[in-house]
Amino acid sequence: MSKTISGFSKLSKSKKIDWIVDTYFSNAEDAKSILKQYWNTNDKLQQLHDEFIENTITNYYLPLGVAPNFLINDKLYTIPMAIEESSVVAAASKAAKFWLDRGGFKTTVISTTKIGQVHFMYSGDTDKLKRFFQDVKPMLFKDSEAITKNMTKRGGGILDIELRDKTSEIDNYFQLHVSFETLNAMGANFINSCLEQFAKTFKNEALNFDLFSETEQQIEIVMSILSNYVPDCLVRAEVSCPVEKLSDNPAISGEAFARKFIQAVNIAEIEPYRAVTHNKGVMNGIDAVVLATGNDFRAVEAGVHAYASRNGRYSSLSHAKIEDGIFKFWMEIPLALGTVGGLTGLHPLVKLALEMLHKPSAPELMQIVAVAGLAQNFAALRSLTTTGIQQGHMKMHLMNILNQFEANDEEKLKLTDYFKTKTVTHNAVIEALKSLRN
Repeated sequence: MSKTISGFSKLSKSKKIDWIVDTYFSNAEDAKSILKQYWNTNDKLQQLHDEFIENTITNYYLPLGVAPNFLINDKLYTIPMAIEESSVVAAASKAAKFWLDRGGFKTTVISTTKIGQVHFMYSGDTDKLKRFFQDVKPMLFKDSEAITKNMTKRGGGILDIELRDKTSEIDNYFQLHVSFETLNAMGANFINSCLEQFAKTFKNEALNFDLFSETEQQIEIVMSILSNYVPDCLVRAEVSCPVEKLSDNPAISGEAFARKFIQAVNIAEIEPYRAVTHNKGVMNGIDAVVLATGNDFRAVEAGVHAYASRNGRYSSLSHAKIEDGIFKFWMEIPLALGTVGGLTGLHPLVKLALEMLHKPSAPELMQIVAVAGLAQNFAALRSLTTTGIQQGHMKMHLMNILNQFEANDEEKLKLTDYFKTKTVTHNAVIEALKSLRN
């Protein structure tokens, strides 16, 4: 039976587990055993994982796979992917191999600007506020120099600070809208520290601004926080080849493949119900690499989906066309990533993943991640418009079903062979397994 507890965070890891298993599980010892199974036998490494977050009780494993043969700007990569979904790594690998013989993927970083905002309320004359902002703006830069010093030395820092009037949407609401360059760092802590200093300076200096009335001096800071919407931190990934080289299936011509593929993309561009699933396929590739490289996939997801809605309707992230006999498939996507700071310097597998990728800079990682998303989208659309999505997906899912029913190695071998020529469904696998066991 559930019950409340005080001081849980102060308990030792062992005591936390005792409370959890005694409170929520009918077989406390079995539950405790499962939790301990996933502990690392290296105490120092386990402590490192324990200290990533609060109230840690065990490690939660995801498979880390690799997709080889990615040719990006004429350089070969094997891309690490952390994901639990069947067929994602296989699909990415297949797309990589397909485009390897057709010139590979081309990428360009369009911009790397990130955004933070100080949200505040001001009651008074807007012209006076604008005058105050112009006066205080140099001081905002100056007072944050202790924070920005190292970043500025490396070529990054604060790019600009704007005053934005949002009173047409919320009474008395204004923003300091700040653009940043954070180089190889994702930069969340850097940006937030700068913003909090801006807020402090802005509020304090308002108290001494001669043109303000007593009421106008009382600027209310609501919050200071970076934005995960980064429409100016953009990367483009694309593939192209002559239409006649597009199909490797004798049963379908390159022209027919291209026509149907482009139709599928066009549907995702105008139909939100399709676009969400279409873009989810893009994110299968992106999230897996973002997670493997120790970046924040929740921030990436939020920013990407906001970008997909930037024109007032949720739409496809990717696009396709035929131009002068050349099939072109491309995507421009916002990705705020880092290769220094956070987990990138702490998690041993993240370090390995980044080394596998030739120790990329943040802009290079943006390009690799975008390619993984485009490859995944290409593989999904290729299946959808030819054999159908379920044929390949369910064959990959076969092993999950067999493991669910504790099939042994011999049974797995026989049933994998059996389903080479049969449709894989959950019921079909269960029936085949029962028949084999009988």
